[in-house]
Amino acid sequence: MNKHTNTAWLVAVLSVVGIIYLLGPILTPFLIAAILAYIANPLVNKIEAIQCNSIAKKLSFKPSRTIATVLVLVLLFAVLTIILLIMIPLLQHEFVQLSQKIPAYLNTAKTSLEPWLQKNFGISTEIDPTQIQAILTENWKTTGNFAKNIALSLSSHGMTIIGWLGNVVLIPLVLFYLLVDWNILLQKISTLLPRSLIGKTQEIAADIDAVLAEFLRGQLTVMLLMSVFYATGLWLVGLEFALPIGILSGLLGFIPYLGFGLGLTLAAISGVLQYGNLNDLIPVLIVFGIGQLVESMALTPWLVGDRIGLHPLVVIFALMAGGQLFGFAGILLALPVSAAIAVGFRHAKQKYLSSHFYLG
Repeated sequence: MNKHTNTAWLVAVLSVVGIIYLLGPILTPFLIAAILAYIANPLVNKIEAIQCNSIAKKLSFKPSRTIATVLVLVLLFAVLTIILLIMIPLLQHEFVQLSQKIPAYLNTAKTSLEPWLQKNFGISTEIDPTQIQAILTENWKTTGNFAKNIALSLSSHGMTIIGWLGNVVLIPLVLFYLLVDWNILLQKISTLLPRSLIGKTQEIAADIDAVLAEFLRGQLTVMLLMSVFYATGLWLVGLEFALPIGILSGLLGFIPYLGFGLGLTLAAISGVLQYGNLNDLIPVLIVFGIGQLVESMALTPWLVGDRIGLHPLVVIFALMAGGQLFGFAGILLALPVSAAIAVGFRHAKQKYLSSHFYLG
């Protein structure tokens, strides 16, 4: 590969990065759809390949790519609908209880924490639980008028809501077209590659696909299982807000130590306010301790493995850098791009270690 070719490739890569940066604000629905398409494509392929079913043989029926895509989208929509129908009432109930108990929690904190702060630091708090109760009650009555709130939201944040609704409609639409044409798109990309590079490119692409498949599908499963584990475990030990804390702890598990740390902090604060005794926090700590062991020693090695090859600090930096540069779209893209770069570095390292420059 000559100098001009290298320059052309560098310019092409920089141009793509620049375009992504400029289009960052509108890329989010497309990236979400692309990630979902990547995850769901194997299932579409399997449905499309159905030929052995006896009914299909009798009717000479083979599901087309479009029918397979529609079936997968219906399945995804059904799963999402069931989750929302279960989770929304539960979360609403939890948050209503929380708003009603905040004054009691503040009163507990005032009676137990204020003497300690006054004794050790000379600090006195000015918390009036009765006044806070009145404010919460007044606002809670106001929030009961859903029609009024919806009208106010539409008038003051109309464009934001329209944009959000547009994304809700756009994501399944883009997902449908991506799933229908996924294999065709890959073939077209392959035909555009230089013939001298196609072998190595396909090898690297296969490695990247293996890494991303193992990471994305495995990590989603780990997040779901850990959400169920934490919510169930905290409920069994009697923590009042087990459901939201457990779900948050599990869903944030894709960021190393954040889900565990934030969940433990919230559970500890909730437990102190609920029990008023540090000794009663021991079961909560045991739940998070067991959860961390199960996740790190069983679920993650089994479902995700070590193939992604990214240090936790690299993961945190990638998420922060992606969010800073491209917003939410950058957060979605950070880990897949980092995993792909890691695969590229591994291949570059192998080439370097076998080069004359390294061997001398």
